[in-house]
Amino acid sequence: MMAPTVQRDNLPADAPHVPVAIVGAGACGLTAAIGLRARGVECVLLERDARPSGSTALSSGFIPAAGTRLQRALGIADARETFAQDVQAKAHGDAAQHLVDAYTTAVAQAIDALEERGIVFEVLDGFLYPGHRARRMHAVPERTGAALMAGLERTARAAGADILTDAVVRVLYLDADDRVRGVGYSRPDGTLEQLGCDVLLLACNGFGGNPQMVRELLPEMGDATFGGHVGNDGSAIQWARQLDARLADLGGYQGHGSWATPQGALMSWAMMMQGGVQINARGKRFHDETQGYSEAAVHVLAQPGGVAWNVFDGALLDMARGFPDFVELEKTGAVRTAADIDALAALIGCDAPVLRETLAAMQPGQVDALGRRFARALQPPFHAVKVTGALFHTQGGLDIDADGHVLHTDGRPFANLLAAGGAARGVSGNAVWGYLSGNGLLSAVGGGWIAARTAADMLAPAPA
Repeated sequence: MMAPTVQRDNLPADAPHVPVAIVGAGACGLTAAIGLRARGVECVLLERDARPSGSTALSSGFIPAAGTRLQRALGIADARETFAQDVQAKAHGDAAQHLVDAYTTAVAQAIDALEERGIVFEVLDGFLYPGHRARRMHAVPERTGAALMAGLERTARAAGADILTDAVVRVLYLDADDRVRGVGYSRPDGTLEQLGCDVLLLACNGFGGNPQMVRELLPEMGDATFGGHVGNDGSAIQWARQLDARLADLGGYQGHGSWATPQGALMSWAMMMQGGVQINARGKRFHDETQGYSEAAVHVLAQPGGVAWNVFDGALLDMARGFPDFVELEKTGAVRTAADIDALAALIGCDAPVLRETLAAMQPGQVDALGRRFARALQPPFHAVKVTGALFHTQGGLDIDADGHVLHTDGRPFANLLAAGGAARGVSGNAVWGYLSGNGLLSAVGGGWIAARTAADMLAPAPA
């Protein structure tokens, strides 16, 4: 397959034409398409796979939003400003403030609009994800990213959006003034077809699935398992480099310290937040698990063998079984049970006295040496899952303004090129610890909603 390229004035004159072309039918592209159709704008989504899925389908599908109608109906005290503060606090003040403000505003608007169009959301109850001060994770009832994607695709199609699958965009056609004229996309038989457009939205991907680019830009994750979608091949960055477009926050990414091995599946971090712990091959804890699952990837990979054990008890197991992804993981045999500390030590392969000391240090109500406060001690029998650290999704990409316009290296916006979601810089700053739970879908859904508004405004007739 040809590499992503930029070509000048090469679009055939007889190529089909659409007002807005969207590269990628993930959560970002589908949200943008729904927003465009709500404004009466025709659009075509070009999706590389046979069925829209992307990174969202592999995630839990939880969208953080503050100030939604659903939150208010449930009596949840929250505000956009509080959410924005939480995003920036997790990033140590390093997140792009204009995007933090734009996305935390737009994502609530998007959730409300999607509900009006028939997508049912719930707000997760019972626990808070790391860094969030309020219950603001919105999920479809199935609590899976695949179900969220199905709802978005169904809603986009019902609204009249056209989705062209098995269409891998490889060429961007621009004129001499850097105005996008269209795209070229490869088909399963290897042919290259073209589509002209007035506005182009890159809602395609990050670079986590491009090993060479990961080693270049995220060397600490160069040997990590990639748990994201293979479509994250770095196309947007390759186009940006040819366009002399500005890139930002390329050191930001979502890692995950709870990738079950050898099963190759994600285990929810909810158990860690509610009292579970990570224990290494020496029988010791090595970080405060409540700081976040993203930076936990680096901590786990630094342990002997690059692995750890997620240890929890029966009460947490009962809670975990409320998550469909965990139920599927349990079916693979990943969850092991130990009757007591000696049996757990044998499972982990560590010395029982060391492990006994580790668990004894979890005193309810006290802050331990790693800075964590426990509400209760774990009770036997114990359950454990062997995990490693994984790279899930990169958070850097094309630099954009608050309206989604891609910027030249000198800060000028491209005339009709937009980016959002995985193709653009996110709101996680420039390091792994800046990722607040849900930042990926915040950027995808919030950014997609903004891009729809921007594209529609660009196409609107000038006032007389």
